[in-house]
Amino acid sequence: MSYYGTVTKIACDSLAEEVGIEIGDRLLAVNGVELRDIIDLSFALADEYVELLIEKSNGLQEIIEVEKEYDEDLGIEFETAVFDGIRRCANKCIFCFVDQMAPNMRASLYVKDDDYRMSFLYGNFVTLTNLTDQDFDRIRQLHLSPLYISVHTTDGPLRAKMLHNKRASNIMEQIAQLADCGIELHTQVVLCPGINDGEFLEKTIRDLYQLHPAIQSLAIVPVGLSRYRENCFPLEGFTSDQAYHIISMVTKWQEKCRQETGTSFVYLSDEFYIAAAQPIPSYESYDGFPQLENGIGLVRNFLAEWESSPLETAGYSEPIYLDVVCGQSAEKIINPLLSELKLPNLHIRIVPIENHFFGSNITVTGLLTGQDITKQLKRLPGKRSGLIIPGIALRKGEDIFLDNTCWQDIEKELQTPVRVAYGASDLRRLLCDWG
Repeated sequence: MSYYGTVTKIACDSLAEEVGIEIGDRLLAVNGVELRDIIDLSFALADEYVELLIEKSNGLQEIIEVEKEYDEDLGIEFETAVFDGIRRCANKCIFCFVDQMAPNMRASLYVKDDDYRMSFLYGNFVTLTNLTDQDFDRIRQLHLSPLYISVHTTDGPLRAKMLHNKRASNIMEQIAQLADCGIELHTQVVLCPGINDGEFLEKTIRDLYQLHPAIQSLAIVPVGLSRYRENCFPLEGFTSDQAYHIISMVTKWQEKCRQETGTSFVYLSDEFYIAAAQPIPSYESYDGFPQLENGIGLVRNFLAEWESSPLETAGYSEPIYLDVVCGQSAEKIINPLLSELKLPNLHIRIVPIENHFFGSNITVTGLLTGQDITKQLKRLPGKRSGLIIPGIALRKGEDIFLDNTCWQDIEKELQTPVRVAYGASDLRRLLCDWG
Protein backbone atom coordinates (compact mmCIF):
# COMPACT_ATOMS: atom_id res chain seq x y z
CA MET A 1 0.00 0.00 0.00
CA SER A 2 1.38 3.40 -0.99
CA TYR A 3 -0.37 5.48 1.67
CA TYR A 4 -2.15 5.00 4.96
CA GLY A 5 -3.57 6.67 8.03
CA THR A 6 -1.66 6.36 11.30
CA VAL A 7 -3.85 6.07 14.40
CA THR A 8 -2.95 8.61 17.11
CA LYS A 9 -6.02 8.50 19.37
CA ILE A 10 -8.81 6.05 20.18
CA ALA A 11 -11.97 7.08 21.99
CA CYS A 12 -12.90 5.16 25.12
CA ASP A 13 -15.62 2.53 24.65
CA SER A 14 -15.48 3.05 20.88
CA LEU A 15 -15.77 0.48 18.12
CA ALA A 16 -12.05 0.81 17.44
CA GLU A 17 -11.22 -0.05 21.06
CA GLU A 18 -13.67 -2.94 20.99
CA VAL A 19 -12.12 -4.59 17.91
CA GLY A 20 -8.55 -4.18 19.13
CA ILE A 21 -7.24 -1.27 17.08
CA GLU A 22 -4.29 0.38 18.85
CA ILE A 23 -2.46 3.71 18.74
CA GLY A 24 0.30 3.43 16.13
CA ASP A 25 -1.67 1.06 13.90
CA ARG A 26 -1.85 1.94 10.23
CA LEU A 27 -5.15 1.85 8.36
CA LEU A 28 -4.27 0.68 4.85
CA ALA A 29 -7.66 0.09 3.26
CA VAL A 30 -11.39 -0.29 3.86
CA ASN A 31 -13.22 -3.04 1.96
CA GLY A 32 -10.10 -3.51 -0.16
CA VAL A 33 -9.95 0.12 -1.29
CA GLU A 34 -7.08 2.49 -0.47
CA LEU A 35 -8.05 5.75 1.17
CA ARG A 36 -6.61 9.11 0.18
CA ASP A 37 -7.95 11.01 3.19
CA ILE A 38 -10.60 11.05 5.88
CA ILE A 39 -13.13 12.17 3.27
CA ASP A 40 -12.73 8.81 1.54
CA LEU A 41 -12.87 7.15 4.95
CA SER A 42 -16.18 8.77 5.87
CA PHE A 43 -17.79 7.43 2.68
CA ALA A 44 -16.18 4.00 3.06
CA LEU A 45 -17.58 3.66 6.58
CA ALA A 46 -21.13 4.49 5.51
CA ASP A 47 -22.18 0.87 5.78
CA GLU A 48 -23.22 -1.63 8.44
CA TYR A 49 -20.35 -4.03 7.71
CA VAL A 50 -16.79 -3.07 6.80
CA GLU A 51 -13.43 -4.81 6.56
CA LEU A 52 -10.43 -2.84 7.75
CA LEU A 53 -6.93 -3.72 6.58
CA ILE A 54 -4.68 -2.83 9.51
CA GLU A 55 -0.88 -2.96 9.76
CA LYS A 56 0.39 -3.37 13.33
CA SER A 57 3.56 -1.77 14.68
CA ASN A 58 5.46 -5.05 14.12
CA GLY A 59 4.63 -4.95 10.41
CA LEU A 60 2.03 -7.72 10.46
CA GLN A 61 -1.19 -7.04 8.57
CA GLU A 62 -4.65 -8.24 9.50
CA ILE A 63 -8.20 -7.78 8.34
CA ILE A 64 -10.59 -6.66 11.06
CA GLU A 65 -14.29 -7.15 10.45
CA VAL A 66 -16.58 -4.54 11.97
CA GLU A 67 -20.35 -4.66 12.30
CA LYS A 68 -21.80 -1.26 13.09
CA GLU A 69 -24.73 1.06 12.74
CA TYR A 70 -24.88 2.76 9.36
CA ASP A 71 -23.74 6.14 10.66
CA GLU A 72 -21.66 4.90 13.63
CA ASP A 73 -18.12 6.26 13.91
CA LEU A 74 -15.08 4.10 14.68
CA GLY A 75 -13.76 6.53 17.29
CA ILE A 76 -10.33 7.00 15.71
CA GLU A 77 -8.16 10.07 15.20
CA PHE A 78 -5.29 10.07 12.72
CA GLU A 79 -1.91 11.74 12.50
CA THR A 80 -3.13 13.75 9.53
CA ALA A 81 -6.41 14.18 7.69
CA VAL A 82 -4.77 13.40 4.34
CA PHE A 83 -3.14 10.00 3.90
CA ASP A 84 -1.58 10.55 0.48
CA GLY A 85 0.36 13.66 1.50
CA ILE A 86 -0.55 17.32 1.82
CA ARG A 87 -0.85 19.29 -1.43
CA ARG A 88 1.95 21.84 -1.41
CA CYS A 89 1.64 25.39 -2.68
CA ALA A 90 3.03 25.95 -6.16
CA ASN A 91 2.99 29.73 -5.86
CA LYS A 92 5.55 32.31 -4.81
CA CYS A 93 3.22 34.97 -3.44
CA ILE A 94 4.74 38.40 -2.93
CA PHE A 95 3.11 38.61 0.52
CA CYS A 96 3.66 35.03 1.74
CA PHE A 97 4.11 35.01 5.52
CA VAL A 98 5.83 31.61 5.45
CA ASP A 99 8.66 33.24 3.50
CA GLN A 100 8.94 35.74 6.37
CA MET A 101 9.08 33.11 9.10
CA ALA A 102 11.91 33.19 11.60
CA PRO A 103 14.61 30.49 11.30
CA ASN A 104 14.85 27.40 13.49
CA MET A 105 11.15 27.08 14.27
CA ARG A 106 9.12 23.86 14.18
CA ALA A 107 9.02 22.23 10.75
CA SER A 108 5.24 22.48 10.32
CA LEU A 109 5.42 26.29 10.21
CA TYR A 110 7.42 26.18 6.97
CA VAL A 111 4.93 23.93 5.15
CA LYS A 112 3.09 25.82 2.42
CA ASP A 113 -0.11 23.81 2.08
CA ASP A 114 -2.59 24.55 -0.68
CA ASP A 115 -4.91 21.56 -0.34
CA TYR A 116 -8.59 21.81 -1.22
CA ARG A 117 -9.35 19.00 1.24
CA MET A 118 -7.96 21.01 4.15
CA SER A 119 -10.10 23.89 2.94
CA PHE A 120 -13.23 21.74 3.12
CA LEU A 121 -12.31 20.05 6.39
CA TYR A 122 -10.78 22.91 8.38
CA GLY A 123 -11.46 26.16 6.55
CA ASN A 124 -7.91 26.64 5.27
CA PHE A 125 -7.64 29.10 2.41
CA VAL A 126 -6.45 27.75 -0.95
CA THR A 127 -5.58 29.40 -4.26
CA LEU A 128 -6.91 26.68 -6.63
CA THR A 129 -3.75 26.93 -8.76
CA ASN A 130 -2.89 23.25 -8.27
CA LEU A 131 -6.34 21.78 -8.89
CA THR A 132 -6.66 19.19 -11.65
CA ASP A 133 -9.75 18.24 -13.64
CA GLN A 134 -10.01 15.16 -11.42
CA ASP A 135 -10.00 17.37 -8.33
CA PHE A 136 -12.83 19.48 -9.70
CA ASP A 137 -14.76 16.30 -10.52
CA ARG A 138 -14.32 15.03 -6.97
CA ILE A 139 -15.38 18.33 -5.43
CA ARG A 140 -18.51 18.29 -7.57
CA GLN A 141 -19.35 14.61 -7.07
CA LEU A 142 -18.86 14.66 -3.29
CA HIS A 143 -20.22 18.20 -2.97
CA LEU A 144 -17.30 19.36 -0.84
CA SER A 145 -18.81 22.60 0.40
CA PRO A 146 -18.04 25.19 1.60
CA LEU A 147 -14.54 25.95 0.33
CA TYR A 148 -12.33 28.88 1.31
CA ILE A 149 -10.56 30.61 -1.57
CA SER A 150 -7.64 33.06 -1.52
CA VAL A 151 -8.52 35.37 -4.41
CA HIS A 152 -6.43 38.52 -3.70
CA THR A 153 -7.58 40.04 -6.98
CA THR A 154 -9.91 39.08 -9.81
CA ASP A 155 -7.68 40.79 -12.35
CA GLY A 156 -6.07 37.77 -14.02
CA PRO A 157 -2.72 39.27 -15.09
CA LEU A 158 -2.24 40.99 -11.72
CA ARG A 159 -3.07 37.81 -9.80
CA ALA A 160 -0.56 35.86 -11.89
CA LYS A 161 2.09 38.43 -10.98
CA MET A 162 1.19 38.49 -7.29
CA LEU A 163 1.30 34.68 -7.06
CA HIS A 164 4.16 34.27 -9.58
CA ASN A 165 2.11 31.59 -11.30
CA LYS A 166 0.55 31.78 -14.78
CA ARG A 167 -2.17 29.35 -13.67
CA ALA A 168 -3.39 31.94 -11.18
CA SER A 169 -4.89 34.15 -13.89
CA ASN A 170 -8.04 32.07 -14.46
CA ILE A 171 -9.43 32.45 -10.94
CA MET A 172 -12.84 33.76 -12.03
CA GLU A 173 -13.36 30.82 -14.37
CA GLN A 174 -12.50 28.41 -11.55
CA ILE A 175 -14.79 30.14 -9.07
CA ALA A 176 -17.63 30.21 -11.60
CA GLN A 177 -17.14 26.49 -12.23
CA LEU A 178 -17.42 25.75 -8.51
CA ALA A 179 -20.43 28.04 -8.14
CA ASP A 180 -22.19 26.26 -11.02
CA CYS A 181 -21.71 22.99 -9.10
CA GLY A 182 -23.56 24.40 -6.09
CA ILE A 183 -20.41 24.79 -3.99
CA GLU A 184 -20.57 27.61 -1.44
CA LEU A 185 -17.44 29.74 -1.23
CA HIS A 186 -15.84 32.08 1.28
CA THR A 187 -13.14 34.29 -0.23
CA GLN A 188 -10.33 36.49 1.00
CA VAL A 189 -8.04 39.24 -0.23
CA VAL A 190 -4.63 39.91 1.31
CA LEU A 191 -4.41 43.61 0.54
CA CYS A 192 -1.06 45.15 -0.37
CA PRO A 193 -0.71 48.95 -0.64
CA GLY A 194 -0.19 50.10 -4.21
CA ILE A 195 -0.63 46.58 -5.60
CA ASN A 196 -4.18 45.22 -5.42
CA ASP A 197 -5.99 48.08 -3.69
CA GLY A 198 -7.72 51.08 -5.30
CA GLU A 199 -9.43 50.28 -8.60
CA PHE A 200 -8.26 46.68 -8.43
CA LEU A 201 -10.01 46.20 -5.10
CA GLU A 202 -13.18 47.82 -6.45
CA LYS A 203 -13.12 45.37 -9.35
CA THR A 204 -12.51 42.41 -7.04
CA ILE A 205 -15.44 43.27 -4.78
CA ARG A 206 -17.70 43.89 -7.77
CA ASP A 207 -16.75 40.66 -9.55
CA LEU A 208 -17.15 38.46 -6.48
CA TYR A 209 -20.38 40.10 -5.36
CA GLN A 210 -21.91 39.26 -8.74
CA LEU A 211 -21.57 35.59 -7.77
CA HIS A 212 -23.43 35.97 -4.47
CA PRO A 213 -24.97 33.86 -2.93
CA ALA A 214 -22.61 31.15 -4.23
CA ILE A 215 -19.87 33.34 -2.80
CA GLN A 216 -21.04 33.82 0.77
CA SER A 217 -18.43 36.27 2.01
CA LEU A 218 -15.33 38.26 1.15
CA ALA A 219 -12.74 39.09 3.80
CA ILE A 220 -10.12 41.78 3.29
CA VAL A 221 -7.03 41.56 5.49
CA PRO A 222 -3.89 43.73 5.40
CA VAL A 223 -0.56 42.23 4.39
CA GLY A 224 1.50 41.07 7.36
CA LEU A 225 5.15 42.11 7.33
CA SER A 226 7.68 40.50 9.65
CA ARG A 227 11.32 41.52 10.11
CA TYR A 228 12.47 38.41 8.21
CA ARG A 229 11.94 39.78 4.72
CA GLU A 230 15.33 39.18 3.15
CA ASN A 231 14.97 38.69 -0.61
CA CYS A 232 11.22 39.29 -0.41
CA PHE A 233 9.16 41.56 -2.64
CA PRO A 234 9.29 45.15 -1.29
CA LEU A 235 6.04 45.89 0.53
CA GLU A 236 4.87 48.37 3.14
CA GLY A 237 2.01 48.35 5.63
CA PHE A 238 -1.06 50.58 5.49
CA THR A 239 -0.89 54.07 6.95
CA SER A 240 -3.76 55.46 9.01
CA ASP A 241 -4.97 57.53 6.04
CA GLN A 242 -4.80 54.55 3.69
CA ALA A 243 -6.73 52.40 6.16
CA TYR A 244 -9.38 55.11 6.43
CA HIS A 245 -9.73 55.20 2.63
CA ILE A 246 -10.18 51.42 2.52
CA ILE A 247 -12.85 51.61 5.23
CA SER A 248 -14.72 54.30 3.29
CA MET A 249 -14.69 52.25 0.11
CA VAL A 250 -15.79 49.04 1.78
CA THR A 251 -18.50 50.76 3.84
CA LYS A 252 -20.19 51.93 0.62
CA TRP A 253 -20.16 48.37 -0.68
CA GLN A 254 -21.51 47.04 2.60
CA GLU A 255 -24.42 49.49 2.47
CA LYS A 256 -25.20 48.45 -1.09
CA CYS A 257 -24.98 44.74 -0.28
CA ARG A 258 -27.18 45.03 2.81
CA GLN A 259 -29.84 46.87 0.83
CA GLU A 260 -29.83 44.22 -1.89
CA THR A 261 -29.16 40.98 0.02
CA GLY A 262 -29.56 41.69 3.73
CA THR A 263 -25.90 40.96 4.51
CA SER A 264 -22.70 43.01 4.39
CA PHE A 265 -21.01 40.38 2.15
CA VAL A 266 -17.60 42.10 2.32
CA TYR A 267 -15.82 42.46 5.68
CA LEU A 268 -12.63 44.17 6.83
CA SER A 269 -10.26 42.76 9.41
CA ASP A 270 -10.04 44.60 12.72
CA GLU A 271 -6.57 45.97 11.93
CA PHE A 272 -8.00 48.49 9.45
CA TYR A 273 -10.35 50.04 12.03
CA ILE A 274 -7.68 50.11 14.71
CA ALA A 275 -5.09 51.64 12.36
CA ALA A 276 -7.54 54.35 11.27
CA ALA A 277 -8.84 54.92 14.82
CA GLN A 278 -12.37 54.21 13.63
CA PRO A 279 -15.19 52.50 15.57
CA ILE A 280 -15.52 48.74 15.27
CA PRO A 281 -18.70 47.85 13.31
CA SER A 282 -21.79 46.63 15.13
CA TYR A 283 -22.34 42.98 16.05
CA GLU A 284 -25.20 42.68 13.53
CA SER A 285 -23.06 43.94 10.64
CA TYR A 286 -20.91 40.77 10.81
CA ASP A 287 -23.86 38.51 9.92
CA GLY A 288 -22.96 35.67 12.24
CA PHE A 289 -19.19 36.07 11.78
CA PRO A 290 -18.62 33.78 8.77
CA GLN A 291 -14.86 34.46 8.82
CA LEU A 292 -14.10 34.82 12.51
CA GLU A 293 -11.18 32.36 12.22
CA ASN A 294 -9.70 34.72 9.63
CA GLY A 295 -9.63 37.57 12.14
CA ILE A 296 -12.80 39.19 10.85
CA GLY A 297 -14.82 40.55 13.75
CA LEU A 298 -12.63 39.24 16.56
CA VAL A 299 -12.84 42.53 18.45
CA ARG A 300 -16.61 42.88 18.16
CA ASN A 301 -17.11 39.24 19.13
CA PHE A 302 -14.80 39.74 22.13
CA LEU A 303 -16.70 42.84 23.25
CA ALA A 304 -20.05 41.08 22.94
CA GLU A 305 -18.79 38.10 24.91
CA TRP A 306 -17.38 40.39 27.61
CA GLU A 307 -20.67 42.27 27.96
CA SER A 308 -22.68 39.05 28.23
CA SER A 309 -20.40 37.48 30.86
CA PRO A 310 -21.75 37.88 34.41
CA LEU A 311 -19.79 39.56 37.19
CA GLU A 312 -19.57 36.69 39.67
CA THR A 313 -17.68 38.20 42.61
CA ALA A 314 -17.82 41.13 44.97
CA GLY A 315 -14.04 41.38 45.09
CA TYR A 316 -11.18 39.98 47.15
CA SER A 317 -10.46 40.03 50.88
CA GLU A 318 -6.74 40.57 50.24
CA PRO A 319 -4.88 42.39 47.44
CA ILE A 320 -4.51 40.51 44.14
CA TYR A 321 -2.16 41.82 41.43
CA LEU A 322 -2.81 40.39 37.95
CA ASP A 323 -0.98 41.11 34.70
CA VAL A 324 -3.03 40.71 31.52
CA VAL A 325 -0.95 40.11 28.37
CA CYS A 326 -2.10 41.19 24.91
CA GLY A 327 -0.79 42.44 21.58
CA GLN A 328 -0.21 46.15 21.10
CA SER A 329 -3.27 46.64 18.91
CA ALA A 330 -5.54 44.85 21.39
CA GLU A 331 -4.53 47.17 24.23
CA LYS A 332 -6.78 49.89 22.80
CA ILE A 333 -9.73 47.52 23.03
CA ILE A 334 -9.04 45.81 26.35
CA ASN A 335 -7.90 48.83 28.37
CA PRO A 336 -11.33 50.54 28.62
CA LEU A 337 -12.97 47.25 29.63
CA LEU A 338 -10.55 46.50 32.44
CA SER A 339 -10.53 50.11 33.62
CA GLU A 340 -14.28 49.84 34.27
CA LEU A 341 -13.91 46.57 36.21
CA LYS A 342 -13.82 47.98 39.74
CA LEU A 343 -13.44 45.14 42.26
CA PRO A 344 -12.16 45.57 45.81
CA ASN A 345 -8.50 44.57 46.20
CA LEU A 346 -8.13 43.60 42.50
CA HIS A 347 -5.25 45.42 40.80
CA ILE A 348 -5.02 44.84 37.03
CA ARG A 349 -2.09 45.79 34.84
CA ILE A 350 -2.41 45.49 31.08
CA VAL A 351 0.86 44.47 29.45
CA PRO A 352 0.94 45.12 25.67
CA ILE A 353 3.82 43.06 24.32
CA GLU A 354 6.02 44.47 21.57
CA ASN A 355 6.69 41.78 19.00
CA HIS A 356 10.48 41.63 18.80
CA PHE A 357 10.38 38.10 17.44
CA PHE A 358 8.60 38.94 14.17
CA GLY A 359 9.18 42.68 14.25
CA SER A 360 7.41 45.77 15.56
CA ASN A 361 5.14 45.90 12.49
CA ILE A 362 3.34 42.84 13.86
CA THR A 363 0.93 44.08 16.55
CA VAL A 364 -1.75 41.36 16.64
CA THR A 365 -2.10 39.20 19.73
CA GLY A 366 -2.18 35.92 17.82
CA LEU A 367 1.48 36.22 16.78
CA LEU A 368 2.94 36.81 20.22
CA THR A 369 5.70 34.45 21.35
CA GLY A 370 6.59 33.04 24.74
CA GLN A 371 10.07 34.50 24.73
CA ASP A 372 8.84 38.05 24.06
CA ILE A 373 6.28 37.73 26.85
CA THR A 374 8.86 36.39 29.31
CA LYS A 375 11.55 38.98 28.54
CA GLN A 376 9.24 41.97 28.74
CA LEU A 377 7.48 40.82 31.90
CA LYS A 378 10.82 40.22 33.59
CA ARG A 379 11.61 43.91 33.18
CA LEU A 380 8.37 45.09 34.79
CA PRO A 381 8.66 46.13 38.42
CA GLY A 382 5.93 45.81 40.99
CA LYS A 383 3.84 43.09 42.58
CA ARG A 384 2.46 40.18 40.57
CA SER A 385 0.08 37.56 41.99
CA GLY A 386 -0.49 35.97 38.62
CA LEU A 387 -0.43 36.31 34.86
CA ILE A 388 -3.17 35.85 32.24
CA ILE A 389 -2.05 35.09 28.70
CA PRO A 390 -4.22 35.01 25.54
CA GLY A 391 -5.14 31.57 24.21
CA ILE A 392 -5.22 32.92 20.66
CA ALA A 393 -1.40 33.07 20.75
CA LEU A 394 -1.17 29.31 21.36
CA ARG A 395 -1.30 26.58 18.76
CA LYS A 396 -4.87 25.33 18.48
CA GLY A 397 -5.50 22.55 20.97
CA GLU A 398 -2.00 22.82 22.47
CA ASP A 399 -0.01 24.86 24.99
CA ILE A 400 2.68 25.93 22.50
CA PHE A 401 3.52 29.40 21.15
CA LEU A 402 4.91 29.93 17.66
CA ASP A 403 8.46 29.95 19.00
CA ASN A 404 8.04 26.45 20.49
CA THR A 405 7.87 27.72 24.06
CA CYS A 406 4.82 26.91 26.17
CA TRP A 407 2.98 28.84 28.84
CA GLN A 408 4.38 26.51 31.49
CA ASP A 409 7.86 27.83 30.55
CA ILE A 410 6.69 31.35 31.35
CA GLU A 411 5.28 30.19 34.67
CA LYS A 412 8.57 28.54 35.58
CA GLU A 413 10.72 31.45 34.43
CA LEU A 414 8.69 34.13 36.23
CA GLN A 415 7.88 32.00 39.25
CA THR A 416 4.26 33.11 39.14
CA PRO A 417 0.97 31.31 38.39
CA VAL A 418 -0.09 31.55 34.73
CA ARG A 419 -3.60 31.01 33.37
CA VAL A 420 -4.85 31.03 29.77
CA ALA A 421 -7.89 33.04 28.64
CA TYR A 422 -9.37 31.68 25.42
CA GLY A 423 -11.91 34.48 25.13
CA ALA A 424 -13.60 37.34 26.92
CA SER A 425 -15.64 35.12 29.24
CA ASP A 426 -12.47 33.27 30.29
CA LEU A 427 -10.70 36.55 30.96
CA ARG A 428 -13.56 37.92 33.03
CA ARG A 429 -13.88 34.67 34.99
CA LEU A 430 -10.16 34.60 35.82
CA LEU A 431 -10.20 38.23 36.93
CA CYS A 432 -13.24 37.71 39.11
CA ASP A 433 -12.21 34.37 40.59
CA TRP A 434 -8.43 34.06 40.45
CA GLY A 435 -8.30 31.57 43.29
